[in-house]
Amino acid sequence: MEEPKNPWETINMDWVTGLVPGGKENFNAFLIIVDRLSKSVRCLPCHKEDTAMDTALLFWNNIISTCGAPKIIISDRDPKFTSEFWTNFYDMLGTKVAFSTVYHPQTDGLAESMIQNMEHILRRFCAYGMENKDH
Repeated sequence: MEEPKNPWETINMDWVTGLVPGGKENFNAFLIIVDRLSKSVRCLPCHKEDTAMDTALLFWNNIISTCGAPKIIISDRDPKFTSEFWTNFYDMLGTKVAFSTVYHPQTDGLAESMIQNMEHILRRFCAYGMENKDH
């Protein structure tokens, strides 16, 4: 895959789910977004149960509104990202989508390892927060 020339032009997106609900909103998941050029990571708290539209709104408010629409999004084949809603959303933005598979790890590479590292950190943080919620 070609290296991006500008920040937030090509991004990877994935989920961290199965977390103990926490915070005022009782979030139980994170949408992790990695900029492939700068390696900047955004961890957006959300709910595993959020719809494709909820996820698009989260993406719009936290990425597109501050960084612009990416040219390429690399993601796994999560049903939210393969839904008709998101297909229309990609078309509206003029964004191409590359769905990664276990057979083509080069589409993810470093970004996927960064997502895995963030997942580890978030799971530890959430577990620590629950153990120490009375302090």
